[in-house]
Amino acid sequence: MKARIYHNPKCSKSRTTKTLLESEGIKLDVIEYMKTPLNAEAIAQLLNKLNLTAADLIRANEAAFKKSGIELTAANEVALIELMAKEPRLIERPIVETDHMARIGRPPEKVLELFR
Repeated sequence: MKARIYHNPKCSKSRTTKTLLESEGIKLDVIEYMKTPLNAEAIAQLLNKLNLTAADLIRANEAAFKKSGIELTAANEVALIELMAKEPRLIERPIVETDHMARIGRPPEKVLELFR
């Protein structure tokens, strides 16, 4: 089975997840989302596959989120998705996606659920 990993090579969890999948023989399309940011539609599709809300996916402790002035508990989905599209570092990572599902690699072994 082929999968996509939304990868940030500067993130240790992302590197570990990528290495784990490669060691399992899983072919990956690697998308370095910091270089090629996702648009709002792609983020919404990922949220659907993850079965999460935007608030679940956003890294609220990042400086870019705090600078946005958005209050997580009061924000709507559209505003948070648009913010993640504008500031990709706010997207929790790594995300591994197949045609029908996705998982966040925290811990990295969690993504193996996609292949069992």
